[in-house]
Amino acid sequence: MTRPRLLFVCVENSCRSQMAEAFARMLAGDGVEASSGGSRPSGVVNPKAIESMAELDYDLGVHRSEGLDDVPPGPFDAVVTMGCGDACPHVPARRREDWAIRDPKDLPPDEFRAVRDEVGRRVYDLLADLGVNPRSEAAAAPGVAAGSGGPAGA
Repeated sequence: MTRPRLLFVCVENSCRSQMAEAFARMLAGDGVEASSGGSRPSGVVNPKAIESMAELDYDLGVHRSEGLDDVPPGPFDAVVTMGCGDACPHVPARRREDWAIRDPKDLPPDEFRAVRDEVGRRVYDLLADLGVNPRSEAAAAPGVAAGSGGPAGA
């Protein structure tokens, strides 16, 4: 069986799509091929996103903000946009989702973490829908409850 190919897209590829790619890698390891890109990339991964993911022992500082032309060509098993609407062009995919997740770049740390955790829960649910079993240690991260896809402690 081939690994599912996932692409997470937002305009700047600096926060939400970067965190989603990171969660896919954390939760599925080599079980998926995860990428992210932006329709108008900022060229920089947001320092708040790097700090927020470091709290979960993931080094987002090694990621680069890339454009859609920089990601591997489709088709993808799933392409997920982060609520950026028409700013994200169509990319060939078997499954498309638009997650209306607010842009956290200007939010205070607690609200930024809440967005991070929402991204984590949605990635967990997407992986489960695709038949990918998440790693138990990654699923135990704050905001990503193993087996429920809901908030930890819920």
